[in-house]
Amino acid sequence: MTFPGAGRLGSPSVPALVRTRLRAAVRRPSSLTPEEVQDRALLLRLLSLLLQYPDAELTAARPTVAAAVQALPPSPAAAELAAFSAWFTTQEPDALERHYVEMFDLRRKSSLYVTYYLHGDTRRRGMALLTLARRYRAAGWEIGGGELPDHLPVVLEFAALAGPRAGEAPLRQHRRGLELIHRALGDADSPYRHVLAALLSLMPPATDADLRAVAELAAQGPPAEEVGLAPYGWGEFAPPDAFVPPEQDPPGPTRPASPPEDSR
Repeated sequence: MTFPGAGRLGSPSVPALVRTRLRAAVRRPSSLTPEEVQDRALLLRLLSLLLQYPDAELTAARPTVAAAVQALPPSPAAAELAAFSAWFTTQEPDALERHYVEMFDLRRKSSLYVTYYLHGDTRRRGMALLTLARRYRAAGWEIGGGELPDHLPVVLEFAALAGPRAGEAPLRQHRRGLELIHRALGDADSPYRHVLAALLSLMPPATDADLRAVAELAAQGPPAEEVGLAPYGWGEFAPPDAFVPPEQDPPGPTRPASPPEDSR
């Protein structure tokens, strides 16, 4: 999967590709030291990268990505990424692709479209997508038409670009959804649980209210209503193979851009 400004930039070599993807581009001040802000931006870019679909370009870059992970300053997030990298670098490419599709495209509880957990397939989700896109544009960043604005790799890339305050606000807003993804990946014994654990380690600890809400969300699922999303901002972002609301005829995408029907 690709989205302009967030990764699959043309480059003549794998090392150059990864250096481009991992450059720190902090634009907002914070209470952290400049070095800490750069380290955090690097972590967020790595998280964004590792949650993208493992296509041929990414699998070819695995040795350089692993080296970048090994060079991270010691931290809980670095330890989690090292555990993931040990698995990621040893798998056959087709096995990686199958596992990614199984975890993120075929299971609602580990979908990477974060507004789904807060709003489900309702009109409010369409407005949430519109709000996210406007936030990106206000910061001078355009994601193009390749991915929805709530796809977690996109949200992570924005966090790296815009800095710990405004940039990470969407992550904080969807904290409970991130907890549910982590729980679902853990239940499936997926190594991707380490990537979500690394992300959660960068955020304040979950409150008791958060944990109760996650348990309820896991049991009942997000809200739903039998309406289309196009009048509420959905159509502006949907890529050519995007999920189409139930009342329309779906185009039969290979990898849907919205949570699938599986309720696992």
